[in-house]
Amino acid sequence: MAASQATNTDERIRQVSFLNRLLSRPEFGALAGALIVFILFTIFSWKPDINFPGFLRPRAVMTWLKFSAEIGIIGIGATLLMIAGEFDLSVGSIIAVAGVIALTPIVYFGMAPWLAILLTLGFCLLMGWVNGTIVNWTRLPSFIVTLAFLYIYRGLTLVSIRWLTDGSTRVDVQRLVGQHDISSVNEARAFIQSDWLSRMFAGEIWGTPRLFAWLGELGIMPTSTRNILVDGVRTPVVLPVADGIPVAVAWWIILLILAIILMQRTRFGNWVYGTGGHEESARNMGVPTKRVKVILFMGTALCAGIFACLQAFEFGSVDSLRGNLKEFEAIIVAVIGGTLLTGGYGAVAGAFWGALIYGMLSRGIEIVSWMQSDWFRILLGVGLLLAVMFNTYIRKRATEAK
Repeated sequence: MAASQATNTDERIRQVSFLNRLLSRPEFGALAGALIVFILFTIFSWKPDINFPGFLRPRAVMTWLKFSAEIGIIGIGATLLMIAGEFDLSVGSIIAVAGVIALTPIVYFGMAPWLAILLTLGFCLLMGWVNGTIVNWTRLPSFIVTLAFLYIYRGLTLVSIRWLTDGSTRVDVQRLVGQHDISSVNEARAFIQSDWLSRMFAGEIWGTPRLFAWLGELGIMPTSTRNILVDGVRTPVVLPVADGIPVAVAWWIILLILAIILMQRTRFGNWVYGTGGHEESARNMGVPTKRVKVILFMGTALCAGIFACLQAFEFGSVDSLRGNLKEFEAIIVAVIGGTLLTGGYGAVAGAFWGALIYGMLSRGIEIVSWMQSDWFRILLGVGLLLAVMFNTYIRKRATEAK
């Protein structure tokens, strides 16, 4: 009995409070920040003459959720790479190149949309492999290598579009009008979204428009009356104020779950943390650090390709400026989510909350009309600075706790 009590009170075993365990989580700051932003915008959008906060109306929610999902997709790839201690500044330019590769074969060469998507994602993997291989081969900082490719890929985008369009900077499905029995731009967009794979990159998640319509009929979801052509006659139809959940949200959640499983349940996740924490020690322990980096660069480029396909197949057009500054937005999402710039520390779940903060701030300011949208970047800069300071403090606490 005495021995048992001595074991339970062993001075070498220190009890850590729930609060300290919570504070040691890298995603805690982003989660707290997302809750604060959500509550503030909900309060500020509540007006005396309405029964429902404007920020929480279905169409508003779909707006900031879609924006969060798109930036969150590339944020996941950036987070994994940053945990390994590397950066990819060519993400925005890869988005531009991928968009051109996705639409050009369809518009100019009659390729099937599903095949163009596979070609695009395959080419993105190749670009990521090139980035990672050159970083390993030259041993130059990835910041420098990918900065060079930022200009190379962007230049290739501009050159290829100008060559295809005889001087324009845009590839548009409008060129399809008059072909394949297509008589309008809307029909052209429907054509590129016609097969099984392209439907996964445009529109809403299957079944959600019908679900929203049913909720509208029950009075659970707000509705509006629209005049729709029925047999050539404009007829008022009651429809829900949101069409459905954007398909980008599904991609975001799927990639998030896969990344969390990868980092928490597989040996590769340990390799990523080891590579970012101390590459030389990890290599001495048998971790294939070079291979890990190449795979992560390929993953980052693949996320950029998914982002590019989502935008290309939704809007039906790409241009040479598509994806501009997205590399920095992806890094911002990762940093707000608790990932350190020095590598070896971070969480994919934090990138989820970081993207949600980014989306709510970006679209929330416009929705609630609290202030001019020009203030968004000021708020984002302040938030980034506070996030870095808070993450550094959390990392210090976690290190001291060990």
